[in-house]
Amino acid sequence: MQLHTFKTIWGHTGSIEEAAVLAKTSNFSGLEAPAVNDNPTHLQMLDQALSKHSLGWVQEICTAGSYVPRRRASVREHLEDLEAQIIIGKPLEPRFVNVMGGCDAWPIATSVEFFKAAMEIADKHGVICSFETHRGRSFYCPWNTVEILEQIPDIKITCDFSHWVVVCERLMDSEWDAIEVAAQHAHHVHSRVGYDQGPQVPHPAAPEYADALASHQRCWEAVWAAQMARGYQETTMTPEFGPDGYLHHLPFTDAPIADLWDINRWIGLTEQNHFEAWSQAATKLEAQRA
Repeated sequence: MQLHTFKTIWGHTGSIEEAAVLAKTSNFSGLEAPAVNDNPTHLQMLDQALSKHSLGWVQEICTAGSYVPRRRASVREHLEDLEAQIIIGKPLEPRFVNVMGGCDAWPIATSVEFFKAAMEIADKHGVICSFETHRGRSFYCPWNTVEILEQIPDIKITCDFSHWVVVCERLMDSEWDAIEVAAQHAHHVHSRVGYDQGPQVPHPAAPEYADALASHQRCWEAVWAAQMARGYQETTMTPEFGPDGYLHHLPFTDAPIADLWDINRWIGLTEQNHFEAWSQAATKLEAQRA
């Protein structure tokens, strides 16, 4: 199994071309980005940059709003939004679609209804949708997620465990049963490191957050092991440290305490090395068992 990393456009302040160059020069395999934004030429520029630099694309979709959905949006509105964005992005042939879908305030049955219909839309258009564990959304916490997954055996998810860490106010080693269930459905990983009081540590290389990093890495290993057992030949990861209150700033000056791309590049390289070491150990263990 091989690991492919993708550069998120979230928090990137330059052009799509500049993002593509950064990804290429840092050995990332592609970009993760929405098909639409406020710039009417965004999709065209994205297409040109991906083609020019031979990069892949993970399409990002938020249904019925931005990262936090409109509270009163109906299931139908979420589904219509999903399908409209799939149609817009389809000509660029995304590797798959990462979906922030549903609403945290919905009953379990409503979320199940949404995800089943969303999977039918994905099948209709011949794309893969991977639904993210994200605050504000149906998969905002471990327990709701497990209950939904148990009712939809074929659903694929994107594991961003940093959201669960801050929702639960503890690292996810304590909820290992939920991690193991999530891993069985995992298609993609967002490798942001959270801690008990926030979704993003100031810097994952800082020694004071070594325990948080190690905990997330154990969770990512659970995902890789489950994917390998399911026959995955490739696994994907997007380092997704971001702005919008995630990145810590100094008081009064509002100066960021670190550079987002430096952090994401660091976690990308670190996880490439981590994956290689884990993969070699897993292969050796499998050989011993045989």
